[in-house]
Amino acid sequence: MNVNFINPFISATIHVLDTMVSASVAPGKPFLKKNNIAMGDVTAIIGLTGEARGTISVSFTEQSILSIVTKMFGEEAKELNEEIRDAVGEISNMISGHARQSLEKMGKSMTAAIPTVIMGKKHTISHITHYPVIAIPFNTDHGGFTIEVCLEE
Repeated sequence: MNVNFINPFISATIHVLDTMVSASVAPGKPFLKKNNIAMGDVTAIIGLTGEARGTISVSFTEQSILSIVTKMFGEEAKELNEEIRDAVGEISNMISGHARQSLEKMGKSMTAAIPTVIMGKKHTISHITHYPVIAIPFNTDHGGFTIEVCLEE
């Protein structure tokens, strides 16, 4: 996978969280993910097709997504429920859309599927390619989350 394809996802993630909840978002060091266990408790997975194909996932810890949704809606979110599921799907959709706009400027046009959202401790994520999965951890004022990018050209 071309490492230059990671930066649009990092930039898109920072932009979306800053815009939606005025969160200070700091990416950590990307790493090669070696298993399929989610790094959080709620994960959205989006399939991508086009001039490159693969998947991205956004995985939030329970603490981080409850805090983010509380700030988004101005009402305290206390548990993982359908409202949280919908919010994670929407956040991941916006990250995907912003990243794909940047990738298109780099000559890689892609379309995205509807996000699938999985909730639960220690759930697994299956990426649709056999290429390496690059994970990027993020820290916010609201807790941590991780995006994973797996693209093949």
